[in-house]
Amino acid sequence: MALVGSGEFLEVMVPVDAELLAGRPQRAVFLPTASAEEGSERVRYWIELATAHYASMGVEPVPLEVLDREDAERPDLASRVAGAGLVYLSGGNPGYLANTLAGTAVWQAILEAWRSGAALAGCSAGACALSRVADDFREPGRYSGEGLAVVPQLVVLPHFDRFEHWMPGLADAMSARTPPDAALVGIDEETALVGNGDNFTVRGNKSVWRIDRDGTRLQFRAGERLELAATTPQ
Repeated sequence: MALVGSGEFLEVMVPVDAELLAGRPQRAVFLPTASAEEGSERVRYWIELATAHYASMGVEPVPLEVLDREDAERPDLASRVAGAGLVYLSGGNPGYLANTLAGTAVWQAILEAWRSGAALAGCSAGACALSRVADDFREPGRYSGEGLAVVPQLVVLPHFDRFEHWMPGLADAMSARTPPDAALVGIDEETALVGNGDNFTVRGNKSVWRIDRDGTRLQFRAGERLELAATTPQ
């Protein structure tokens, strides 16, 4: 799996996508769900960008237009996940994404594909949603705050090298919301954590940061590993 700070469907992330697809069916299913609240134009942007990106890699692009929970319960959309080599959740609102997918037919199909050997990736909001905590950064408490918890040992802050310029104090606020048995990590833009859910390696142009409760920040550069205790998603 991959947790990406930013850069989905751009050239800078081709090496990460290629690593995720290596030895797997060359079929990428991608969901623009997190952007649904931003309107149809933004959804179309992500679909067109991802389609061009995977086609240029020689990979079959499969857009899955799941925009609300009604879509997420549709058997026809859930069935399109089967046979994927990679399932990708792109950016937008992490709380909306997690709340839309949790407990639905589409999410169950994604989990089944992942457990059967497909890679699973989330960028920005997608990375947050795959972790323990996912909410609206601008309006905390708007959603339940619960992520999809594929990696329940982590809480993710994407765009980490820029987020504190946008929203000063966010890292401290997220640290306070991080459960005692999870770690808060900041993932810089154009950077990814790639691994098996227990052990991750930093890929990309910048760094990943573990943020301790006392404010200490430990930097992990490209090629370095971050190890986590093994868990199983529910």
